[in-house]
Amino acid sequence: MKNYLKVVISLLTFAALTLFLQSCNEQVAAQKNNLAMSTAITSAADKKPLSEEFKHYWYAGEAEITSYKLEQARYGEIREGNAVMIYVTEPFHNQKQVKADGNNPDNIPVLKLNSTKKYLTGIYPYSIMSSSFYPVHDNQHALKVSFSSQEWCGQVYAQLNNREAFEIMSHSYFESEADVALNLEKALLENELWNKIRINPEGLPTGNMQIIPSMEYIRLTHKELKSYNADVSLTKNNGITTYNINYPELGRSLKISFSTSFPHTIESWSDTFKDGYGPKAKLLTSTATKLKSIKSPYWQKNSNEYLPLRDSLGL
Repeated sequence: MKNYLKVVISLLTFAALTLFLQSCNEQVAAQKNNLAMSTAITSAADKKPLSEEFKHYWYAGEAEITSYKLEQARYGEIREGNAVMIYVTEPFHNQKQVKADGNNPDNIPVLKLNSTKKYLTGIYPYSIMSSSFYPVHDNQHALKVSFSSQEWCGQVYAQLNNREAFEIMSHSYFESEADVALNLEKALLENELWNKIRINPEGLPTGNMQIIPSMEYIRLTHKELKSYNADVSLTKNNGITTYNINYPELGRSLKISFSTSFPHTIESWSDTFKDGYGPKAKLLTSTATKLKSIKSPYWQKNSNEYLPLRDSLGL
C-alpha cells in the first residue's frame, strides 16, 4: 500500500511539474510575441508620414542640384574651389546596402545626398565626395555613409553600414591608416544631419549629446573615428535657421544655415577647426555660400549637348 501511494504521489508531482513548465513556456512565448508586436507597433509609429508638399517636390523624377562657392582650409591656408550638393530620392536595398535596381520588399525609400568638393592645394588638386542614404520617414539612422578623397599623393576611402552596429571599413595610402575595420555603437552621425535638415528640421536634436563627426573631417585631420561630445543649438533669423554644432574636445565648430521654410535649402555653412599639424596648426574657417540651384533628371543628360547646363550652376 505504501509503495502504491508513493507511485501515485510521484505521478501527481510529475503531472503538476509538467503543467507548471508548460505554463511557464506559454508565458515566455506570450511575452516574446507581445514584445515583437510592441516593437513592430513602435517601429510603425515612428515612421514619419510624408506631406503632400514633400512628395510633390522630392518625387517629381528630378534631383536637386545646388552649387556653392567654397573656401576650404587645407594645410594652414584657405583654398578657393567649388562644392556641389545633389539630393535625390531613391529606393535603397536594405539587405545589400545599395541603390535598388527594382522593386523589393526589403527596399527602404531614402533621400540620398552626394556632396562634392573640388579645390587646389598649390600645384595639385583635391577631389572629395561624401554620400549619405537617409530614410525619408526619418525613423532611424542613415543606412549607409561613404567618403572618398583623391589627390596626387593618393586616395582614401571609408564606408559605414548601419546594421546591428555601425560597421566601418576604411582604406588609406597612409601606413598607419592603411586598412581598418571596426564596429561602433550607434550614435548621431554628422553626415546624416544634412539629410535630416531637408526632411524634418523640426526634429533636429539639440542640447548636449554624442555625435560621430563627418568622415571627411575624421579622415583629413587624422582623428580617431568615434563619437565625441557636442553642444548643439538652433537659431533663427530672417527666414534662415542655423544649426550649430560645437565639439569642445576637437576645438571645432560647424554651422549649417538653411531656409526655415520648405524645402529647407542649404544656404551656406562654415566649419572652424585647427588645420595643419603640431605647432603649425592654425584655427581656420572653411565656408561655402550658395550660388545657384536647379532641379533636373541629370542622369539623362550626359551627352555633350547638355554641357551648357553647367553654366546654369556657375560651374
